[in-house]
Amino acid sequence: MIARTWHGRVPTGKADAYHAYLLRTGLNDYASTPGNRGVQALRRTEGDITHFLLITLWDSLDAIRAFAGPDYDQARYYAEDDDYLLEREPTVTHYEVLSTS
Repeated sequence: MIARTWHGRVPTGKADAYHAYLLRTGLNDYASTPGNRGVQALRRTEGDITHFLLITLWDSLDAIRAFAGPDYDQARYYAEDDDYLLEREPTVTHYEVLSTS
């Protein structure tokens, strides 16, 4: 199993709206892609900035490619992301999952 992590930062005043947007876009797309085993959306606020960390679990790199395309280390963004995000981080990180509980 492979874990894929993505990080983004938004102004704290937009954090709730961004979470709702994530539910309609990326989180929904993850869940509907064959080979996805789940997603966790984490949020941490530091003053005027709120960080989002998405952790998705996948059966294989082929399943990730079905979601992200052939250059699967590149972050995938949606049309309205720039309305929320302070910047677009260009890449994501992949980990081999050694154990879960």
